[in-house]
Amino acid sequence: METWLQSFPVFLLIFCRISAFFVVVPVFSSQGVPATFKIGISFFVAMVVYSASGTGLTVPQDLSYILLVAREVLIGLLLGFIGYLMFMAIQTAGSFIDIQIGFGIANVIDPMTGASSPILGNFKYIIALLMFLSINGHHHLLNAIVYSYNWIPMNNDVFLNMIDGSLSEFLVRSFAQSFILAFQMSAPLVTALFLTDVGLAFLARTAPQYNVFVIGVPLKIIVGLGLLLIVMPGMAVLFQNLFDIMFESMQNLLNLMGKSP
Repeated sequence: METWLQSFPVFLLIFCRISAFFVVVPVFSSQGVPATFKIGISFFVAMVVYSASGTGLTVPQDLSYILLVAREVLIGLLLGFIGYLMFMAIQTAGSFIDIQIGFGIANVIDPMTGASSPILGNFKYIIALLMFLSINGHHHLLNAIVYSYNWIPMNNDVFLNMIDGSLSEFLVRSFAQSFILAFQMSAPLVTALFLTDVGLAFLARTAPQYNVFVIGVPLKIIVGLGLLLIVMPGMAVLFQNLFDIMFESMQNLLNLMGKSP
């Protein structure tokens, strides 16, 4: 009984970090994944981590245990948020394209997140998600949370590492980087559609008898979808670079909050 009383709080701390990670990380956090599955996979992964590196550890069982729970939840949320942020760059790029092409008024409900999302953004998000699963990216996410205990062990004091502001600076830079990636992914189509608007403006000035509003809407849709069909093979390379940046950002976050094993 004494051994069980010492090991159960350690297991709960491990379970807090892993369950917080699965709440926000891509693929596992989607509403299509049942909550019972998220809890179950968090429990079994926590069992694996505890059997590998949690046995023999002891934690204080007083009011400071609340701070330990907050620390573990914060670590899990930050790791998952980095992956979620990079995936949201894809939908942001789709939003830029939809505004230019005219689909911004026809947002749809995204079954993955449950929020209103742009049509092309949702389309590109699903393609990126399928590519992510095809390269076993979800396995890399599991490796990230499991091996995070080598970088940030249970006795690590994350709050002291946050005092100097390096963590806040890293999150701001990651947020800015996601917007830069979104601009890069949407730049070809946004530029082409902007030039289409310029051409329609010249048409309205040289031939006022044409109704530019009637001509412009279907023309921009045809140009946008045609260019999207042309650049789709190149999107695979962009998505691959995005995934590499996501895994590198996760490693940098672990290195920032802990120490390299």
